[in-house]
Amino acid sequence: MEWLYNFLTTIDGFLGGAFWFPYVLLGVGLFFTIYLGFPQIRYFKHAWLVITGKFDKESDPGDTTHFRALTTALSGTVGTGNISGVAFALYLGGPAAIFWMWATAFMGMTTKFVEVTLSHKYRVKTEDGTMAGGPMYYMDRRLNMKWLAVAFAVATVISSFGTGNLPQSNGIAQSIEATFGFEPWIVGSVLGVLLALVILGGIQRIAAVTARVVPFMAVIYLIGALAVIFANLENIGPSFTSIIKDAFTGSAAAGGFLGASLAYAFNKGVNRGLFSNEAGQGSAPIAHAAAKTKEPASEGMVSLLEPFIDTILICTITGLVILSSGVWKEKHENIFDRSDMYYVAGDYTDSNDADVNSLYEYLNEIDGNSVKPYTGTITVVNGTAVSDGYTLINARSVAENVKYYVGGDDAFTGTLEIDEGKPVKDNLEVRGKSLVHSAALTTIAFTRGFFGDFGQYIVSVGLMLFAFSTAIAWSYYGDRSMTYLFGPRSVMPYRVIYVAGFVWAAVSDTTLVWALSAVAIVVMTLPNLFGIMLLAKEMKQTINDYWSRVHK
Repeated sequence: MEWLYNFLTTIDGFLGGAFWFPYVLLGVGLFFTIYLGFPQIRYFKHAWLVITGKFDKESDPGDTTHFRALTTALSGTVGTGNISGVAFALYLGGPAAIFWMWATAFMGMTTKFVEVTLSHKYRVKTEDGTMAGGPMYYMDRRLNMKWLAVAFAVATVISSFGTGNLPQSNGIAQSIEATFGFEPWIVGSVLGVLLALVILGGIQRIAAVTARVVPFMAVIYLIGALAVIFANLENIGPSFTSIIKDAFTGSAAAGGFLGASLAYAFNKGVNRGLFSNEAGQGSAPIAHAAAKTKEPASEGMVSLLEPFIDTILICTITGLVILSSGVWKEKHENIFDRSDMYYVAGDYTDSNDADVNSLYEYLNEIDGNSVKPYTGTITVVNGTAVSDGYTLINARSVAENVKYYVGGDDAFTGTLEIDEGKPVKDNLEVRGKSLVHSAALTTIAFTRGFFGDFGQYIVSVGLMLFAFSTAIAWSYYGDRSMTYLFGPRSVMPYRVIYVAGFVWAAVSDTTLVWALSAVAIVVMTLPNLFGIMLLAKEMKQTINDYWSRVHK
């Protein structure tokens, strides 16, 4: 699968990884924030009143309540992005990445308000009597851009796998295996059956399940996180300081962490922020279209709470757990993913300032860096390399105590061929100490609190609930898109494939899954941002009309 990973990262380099994408994403949010007069602040209180049911009318069209629409949409955003995604952002960009996740969330509150309002306004009732909405409907019914609507719907189906399905299953399996020792295929199979039982019931069952799961999982996760934060209370102030300070300078090297430039941290923070709260992606409007109301703007106001809850609250808590515990800059024993490891020519160490500077430039893709991939051979005796002239980098850190194995626990003896930084041998397993990322990093951080090793179980259970609820919500996004493209009859085949993908992802490569999700997110986001910008004037008029009725 290495060729696929390389292909996906190349594509991502032109899309989400490109320098312009964060500016487009934040720029749209900033434009609407100013154009609409900071709605994320002005309508914040009113949004809470709406979800309490104060303005509900039983006769209003729709399939579910404001609260259940919100929890369904939240279940789609509160997932591995809050546990794995934050850890991944810190691993890539250091503390500075958290600041840019905040910025993405603040601007994203307005972006989500706009996309949900417009999508709800142009929703339709389908042949089976249920509501269907989302950006594809305003693109089709208002903008008369059928081609754009089709492109968005297709991207949503793809993204339902790349965002809501594959990364969630993979994150659950990784965490459960590390904590309880269950084989990933067993975890994937059992949860696949449960997933099928829920999504076959449609939006009513999905909303009912998420309305119970989301509050429960948030409380469990919060208790475990606070146990770490209070155990490391003296580090909370410095953690906040590093987040703010590093946002404008980049994150310096610390421990095994080799540092991140300002540009690199900005890019990764914005990308992980989008993966977490999905503002601008166009996914949440599909869930909110089911809400019982005649007022699109009121449902839009409910939706602006999502990035606040998801990123500014939950992601910040995760970030503080990881930063205050110090695990983000420590090396830990782990099995190296092939896509995370690469050999560079020359002997480098992270205890030498000159070496750290060279590796910093290499990892942050700074022009003119002198580090080159290693091509040659490595002699290994009883699992230990006895030749030199190279350095193994794993998870963006200098690997230590490296051991080579084949067929499980059989120590390798022989010669390894290295071509352009990658080992040629297929059945090779490499173990050692390096930085770790994603769910594994958060799991380690949760053991540094009052609960000790028991904290890892909180992460495992929390991740399972977070990720499973995300998979449920995204199945709905995908089936509404299939309904738009091919009609209600296409929904059942889609659900079968969706469940099969969920099972498969449990045993797939972690980094490959993240690479797929990165591409899918951007392919879905760009058409939606383009569409809502075209309807900016209508958006303002819709809000004014709503307030004229509310304040009568």
